[in-house]
Amino acid sequence: MHNYLKVALVVSCLWPTLSCAEDNYGANPAAIEVIDQLVEEEGFSREELVAVMSDAHRQDFIIEAMNRPAEKTKAWFEYRDIFLNDKRINGGVTFYQEHRDTLLRAQQELGVPPEIIVAIIGVETYYGRIAGSYRVIDALTTLAFDYPRRSEFFTKELKHYLILTRDQAMDPLVPTGSYAGAMGYGQFMPSSYRSYAIDFDGDEKVDIWTNPVDAIGSVANYFKAHGWTEGGQVVLAAQPPAEVPENMLSRGRKLTPQFTVGEFTAAGFTHAGEVDPGDKAIGIEFEQRDGLEYWLGLHNFYVITRYNHSAMYAMAVYQLSQEIAAEVAE
Repeated sequence: MHNYLKVALVVSCLWPTLSCAEDNYGANPAAIEVIDQLVEEEGFSREELVAVMSDAHRQDFIIEAMNRPAEKTKAWFEYRDIFLNDKRINGGVTFYQEHRDTLLRAQQELGVPPEIIVAIIGVETYYGRIAGSYRVIDALTTLAFDYPRRSEFFTKELKHYLILTRDQAMDPLVPTGSYAGAMGYGQFMPSSYRSYAIDFDGDEKVDIWTNPVDAIGSVANYFKAHGWTEGGQVVLAAQPPAEVPENMLSRGRKLTPQFTVGEFTAAGFTHAGEVDPGDKAIGIEFEQRDGLEYWLGLHNFYVITRYNHSAMYAMAVYQLSQEIAAEVAE
């Protein structure tokens, strides 16, 4: 048994009330079910998992944060200002310059532009400076067991997290991340960490927590795995017809392209840039301070939304990437 789990067990034995406190999950039926599954399917020690769950605490502010994400509470122009500012752009330029060789290697090997990789890390964690201060175990257990709307998803992520920390010999009670349990430079959820994080510096360890080289390679690998088209465009600025066809606009998490660019043109949309009329796109409407603006999001835009299922998020990443690329090119 790992030493940290021995300590946890000793603590729970010395203070029995700890494991039955209302805000921890040591005796929670859903947590016990997860323990049963991991013991049977993955060969975990039951007593080790009980110790972990007994030190995992419900955090009401995590539930509150999940219920008010910026993508739902802010207009586009407000959301954009968070990420498209001088500090974020300048920080991206610095990160790009510091890691230019790694970024160019990621582009060569995985086909993802350096500025997209940098923008993702910039939006997610301000280039590694703000990677989250919530204990991952608290975030995932709170959302798995006390957030019914997405309980199934977070229960799976909790299992992935416990397997991940075991495989990497990490204390599951220590790592911190976002209120949703996302981790490291690129804020990977545990399932994404296990599926897409890679050793990009050849040290035989996958570390996106403190190693920017692995983080860069892992973000690029995520995009490649989700179908990024090398050299493909991301968005087209568009003008809608006088009567905007609402059924052709993306709403909420409806982000899968359903119409071709040619169909948008036939419906009265005009756009800047050359693109194959057969390419699929989504229609996007954003609220600016002085009115609405419209875009056609192409396949690579959709790939960005696989990182975070939000059109505003994807546009913020894209526009930040363009600002960074323009500054680096000067």
